[in-house]
Amino acid sequence: MATYNLANYNLTDRQIEGAFLTQYPKPEHEKTALRRIIKRMDVDVLALQEIGGEAFLRELQRDLKSEGVNYPYSRVMTAVDEARKIAVLSRHPFASVDENDDLDFKYFEGRELVKRGMLEVRFDTPAGEITLFVVHFKSPLTERRDDPGSIIRRGREATAARDRLLERFPDPAAAKFLVLGDFNDGPADRAVRAFRTRGDLIISELLAVKDSRGETWTHSYRRNDVYSRVDHIMISPGLKPFVSSGSGTVIDWPGVMSASDHRPVVVELNLQDPLPRRESGLD
Repeated sequence: MATYNLANYNLTDRQIEGAFLTQYPKPEHEKTALRRIIKRMDVDVLALQEIGGEAFLRELQRDLKSEGVNYPYSRVMTAVDEARKIAVLSRHPFASVDENDDLDFKYFEGRELVKRGMLEVRFDTPAGEITLFVVHFKSPLTERRDDPGSIIRRGREATAARDRLLERFPDPAAAKFLVLGDFNDGPADRAVRAFRTRGDLIISELLAVKDSRGETWTHSYRRNDVYSRVDHIMISPGLKPFVSSGSGTVIDWPGVMSASDHRPVVVELNLQDPLPRRESGLD
């Protein structure tokens, strides 16, 4: 399985060869690079962020299939954000799908909805049912001076999503689930911490990841030459024994930064038999 922010696979304002273009699609050379990465990853289930909607997801499915990569099962989330949605592509049928589009939280003078919701996808496997919770929390970009970097909003989005997860799985130790996506927060920040624990309850653990050089960053802010780890996979205690090698991989193949400003993160699960517990793989 993998999580991948596609970097505006939609219509948006872009700077193309020195010209400012409004509502312009993702350039074809970026789409081509993206498909090459997806084809080489060869994952069974792909969680996506920043897809423009159903038509864009169908286009990606179609173009991948024409290149020999078939993901027959798909779902895109409908939520407040109409431009940047979350979705799932899969080689395996879904046992069920829930679109958590009603997650709300108190925010200063009123209440707000989680902008992109939380997609909840279940699969039947030899190890029993497993659930993916796909998220993409608020970016640091904001015009609100009372919430610089959207720190408060992002943390409350994550808390609202976490509380829904615990409604589904009040005993994470016995549950098999993953939370994956673009948290727009680092490993020690609030959005990630919300999914680690609530009080004394251990909810999930952050999967340790690295690329071929031992680096862990997943996002590049090219304008300021800043690299950060904001794309995460979190594993429930009940699923932890099934993580192959106890860790995940950040993809750093040639061309990966031509596809997106995010690098995908991959985890392999052995869902036939639980593997020996590896304490060093999760951090």
